[in-house]
This record gives sequence, structure tokens and C-alpha cells, in this order.
Amino acid sequence: MEGERARESYTLVVRRPCYGLPTACPECLPLYLYLRFANVPFHLDFNLVYPDSDQIPYIESGDYVAYNNEKGGVIERIKNDGIIDLDNELYSVPDWISTKAMLTSWLADAIKYELWVASDGSSAQKIYCSDLPWPIGKVLFLKQAYNVKQQLGICKDNAEQKEEEIYRKASIAYGALSTKLGDQNFLFENRPSSLDAIVLGQALITIHALPETSVLRSKLLEHDNLVRYAERIKTEFVDTGPSISVPHLHAESSSSTSRKGQSQRSKPKSKPKREKTQEEITFRRRAKYFLATQLVAVLLFLTLMGRPEDADIELDDDDEGFMND
Repeated sequence: MEGERARESYTLVVRRPCYGLPTACPECLPLYLYLRFANVPFHLDFNLVYPDSDQIPYIESGDYVAYNNEKGGVIERIKNDGIIDLDNELYSVPDWISTKAMLTSWLADAIKYELWVASDGSSAQKIYCSDLPWPIGKVLFLKQAYNVKQQLGICKDNAEQKEEEIYRKASIAYGALSTKLGDQNFLFENRPSSLDAIVLGQALITIHALPETSVLRSKLLEHDNLVRYAERIKTEFVDTGPSISVPHLHAESSSSTSRKGQSQRSKPKSKPKREKTQEEITFRRRAKYFLATQLVAVLLFLTLMGRPEDADIELDDDDEGFMND
């Protein structure tokens, strides 16, 4: 059953394509690459109505759905379910665990910091918020920037020290990855794995989506073999991947407009109707009321902005300047 499912066609739902990539979302692109490495057929689709959902990316095939916010993410879920596992002979390889920890902590934190805190926010807004009305997109950016600062433990008093620590760890990570890769085509036993998908997704976004002034980008560009590694994979697995259609409101919005858009796009095959899972029903309901809830968030956020003495939220000078643009 599981072996048969691995040969089925999937629908991969990600955030919008941009910067010459099928998606520039740090959570989505590694999953895209993982499926390409596994030579699994899939149709690429886009969700534009719920940019801050932790369920994106997700894949579905028949009655099977795997969301990003369950069981360690989609890659871990499909590995644990025995559907697609590129790593089954690599778990005992030396440096596997330490490399995975480095990618999912040090480099993941660094790219998150670059997108939401260190830059002017243009890259993050294009990746996540460009399809939203301007006021909602701008407030969502500030909300997420604040959340990232909280996750990374950044405040006014330690901002410089935290930035130095983030870039120091990223520099160490790139050096270790460069040494590990050497002249090989892939990190472990010269064949693709989930860790290759993760590091390549991060590297391609760093190279193509971050501005030229990015500190993280400059640190990556110091390692020629990592850059060649990323660009080779882009040529072999991204540029030749599934064709990218014009993004539309995904069916998760449950609106008549989205259903009309769904009927107009081509699919690899028609799928029989299936009973919706409780998670799908919840996700559709949340997407349906997305705009209303975000408008409420705007009002609450602006209310707190106007009462700094009563609020626990502390915005730094950059955030305040962003609101006044």
C-alpha cells in the first residue's frame, strides 16, 4: 500500500513563486527539492490567502494529506509513514545528527533573521505578503518580525550581541558544510538526502532572494563549492521541474472565486471525491475567515501601538519607522 502510494501523483501546495524559484519560502523549497530528488511526480499549486499558516507547505494524494505543522514537518511525516524515505541508510552515518541540527537551528535561524529583522523586509513581503492588501501585508510583516525577535530572544539591550552570534554560527555552519561537501555531488555518500534538500533550499533562497547587501549571502558566497552545488541543483532539479502556472487563490479559501479558479487549472488526473478529514475542515474554515481575522489583528496591533505604556510589546526604532513609511 505504502509502496503504491509512493508512485502516485501528489499535489504540493506552497507559497508563491518568485526570484526565479518555484517558491522562495524556506519551509517550502526544501520539500520541493526532496520530492524532485525522489523522482516523485507532483503537481505544484499555490496558497495565496493564508501567508502566515504553519500548515504550509503540505502535500495531498487521494485521501492522504501531510501538513507542515505535524510530526516534525512534511518530510519527516512522509518518511515516518514509509512513503518516501531517502535517508533510510544514512541515519547511522557519522555527522548526520550534528549536520541536521546545524541546518535546522543555526542556518534556519540565520535566514529567518535576515528575512524578517536584518533587512528592509522587501524579500519577506514579496515571498509572504505581496498578494495581500497593503495595510494587512504591512502589519502582518511587523507582527511576524516581532514574533521572530521573540523566538530568537532579541531585544534592544542584546540586539548587537544576538546579531553577532547568529552570523558567527552561520559562518561556522557554512565552513563545516563546505568541508563536508568537498568535491562530492551531495553531502552523504554522494547521493541526495533530506539534508541536501534542506541546505540547498536555504542556499538558493539566500543567493537569489536576499539582497546583495545581505551579510548571510556574503558569508555563503565565500564558499565556491557550496555555490556551485546550489546552482548545479537549480539547473538539474529546479529549472527542469514541474511547470509553474500563474498562482491563484487555492481551494482552501472555500470561496466561489477559488472554486472557479480551481476548475480552470489543469490537473495530472481527476481525483475521486473523498471525505474531508477534520484537519482539512479546520484549515478551510480558518482560510475562509482569514481576511476578517487579520483585520481584527490590525486593529488590535494599532491599538497597542497607540498605548505603549500599557502594552508588553516593545518595538524598536526600525519597526516604528517602518510603520510611518
